[in-house]
Amino acid sequence: MPSDSATVIAAADADTRSGSPGGRHLGLALIVIAAAQLMLILDATITNIALPSIQTELDVSDANLAWIVNSYALAFGGLLLLGGRAGDLYGRRRLFRAGIAVFTLASLLGGLAPDEGLLILARVLQGVGAALAAPSALALITTTFPAGRERNKAMGVYAAMAGIGATIGLLLGGVLTDVLDWRWVFFVNIPIGAAVLAGTRLLVEAERHPGRLDVPGAVTGTGGLIALVYGITRGGEHGWTDGLTLMSFFSAAVLLGVFLFAQRRAEHPLMPLHLFKDRTRTGSYATMLFIGAGLIAFFYFLTLYMQLILGYSAVKTGFAYLPFSLGMGIAAGASSRLVTHVAPRLVAGPGLLVAAGGMVWFTALTPDSSFTTHLMPAMFVTALGLGMSFVPMTLGAVHAVEGHETGIASALLNTAQQIGGALGLAVLSTVSTNAADDRLPGAASALYRGLATGDSPLIGKASEALTHGYTAAFAITAVLFLAALAVTAAAINAKRQQHVEGAPAVHLG
Repeated sequence: MPSDSATVIAAADADTRSGSPGGRHLGLALIVIAAAQLMLILDATITNIALPSIQTELDVSDANLAWIVNSYALAFGGLLLLGGRAGDLYGRRRLFRAGIAVFTLASLLGGLAPDEGLLILARVLQGVGAALAAPSALALITTTFPAGRERNKAMGVYAAMAGIGATIGLLLGGVLTDVLDWRWVFFVNIPIGAAVLAGTRLLVEAERHPGRLDVPGAVTGTGGLIALVYGITRGGEHGWTDGLTLMSFFSAAVLLGVFLFAQRRAEHPLMPLHLFKDRTRTGSYATMLFIGAGLIAFFYFLTLYMQLILGYSAVKTGFAYLPFSLGMGIAAGASSRLVTHVAPRLVAGPGLLVAAGGMVWFTALTPDSSFTTHLMPAMFVTALGLGMSFVPMTLGAVHAVEGHETGIASALLNTAQQIGGALGLAVLSTVSTNAADDRLPGAASALYRGLATGDSPLIGKASEALTHGYTAAFAITAVLFLAALAVTAAAINAKRQQHVEGAPAVHLG
């Protein structure tokens, strides 16, 4: 595209001007979308802290315990493209409502589950609901909020929920599990879901667009993504040479290859390949892949460090993440204002550099590190950096997209984050375990033995080995954030958003 050209997101803005709520209703609409995004994101982490209680009450095996977490990511990541395209065809508000309803009912089933089978089924259904609702939530911002400051503010809040939701999930998971019961990590979604459903009347439905669902594309694309996410998840648990892991990757390669080949010829493709022709949009997807890989692994290993090494309780661990939530909220608010004045890469780039610096800070952790002088400031710095990057990437996902394709464009951003998270956690778990075992074979088992027997020397050696493993993972996470920075510098070429007769023009340089 010529360097002096300007692209106007005309279709989305026409929908917005035709029925956008005003004033107070815009604020309420923002609360509805933010609450939905918060609920969908926090559910990826809220269950983690409750896992020991779930395992004890339902007598869940170690192998199946991981699937209480992974089954949600599997369904969510695998069905996002289908959910995004369905919203474009059948109505985003309609799909948003359906997704929230499925998610809420699945949460009720999870809270009432008498055994691990029904609980895992409930988690799968939660993932289905999230995959239907999440792409439409972002797309509805373009139809509900007028271009310019209001939309950028909404995008900032939406992006902040991606980081804050994960930390609030850890906080809520600890409080609900310790104070009430693990089942409340599911029941808490019911009033939130009901309130979101009641508030969807404030959201502006875009025009339904002609076309039909690409069934062959839905089967091959969804099947390929599910096989990929399953292979990544299983590889992290059973090793990358495991037979079923290799079969999953082979199936993913075949299905996704057929999917891409078919999309080039489909009259109504599930994933229009021309979406990747825009450098800024494609760069946003690639950047979010790296960010997702680092962020999910960061939460996982830091939670283990605080609970196993520092001995924090579930509640204390949750509250320890408050500096991260604070930093994320401050940075997301600031970046939503900055993108109207400077190019997105000049907001996201420095942010990613700061986030990488925060992860380098975490590599200096020892078994005796202080929360006040080490964890808290490092967490805050990392959150500031990531918060500066989320808003530009969220805007970039729907950059220069025609109104009838905003759902699938936003689904691709969520897909990148989910797949990145699964891949990052699987790979870095292997890195961390190997690094710890190099210092002390079976370091995790040794720590549990030491705690059970009161063997202080063994506890000290195991704690040192495990901390070494966690810091190795943090070092790789810093590299992932630097890779995201490199992609941002090379691919994000949109200039600052400006107003052109009431519509935002994104000038490409």
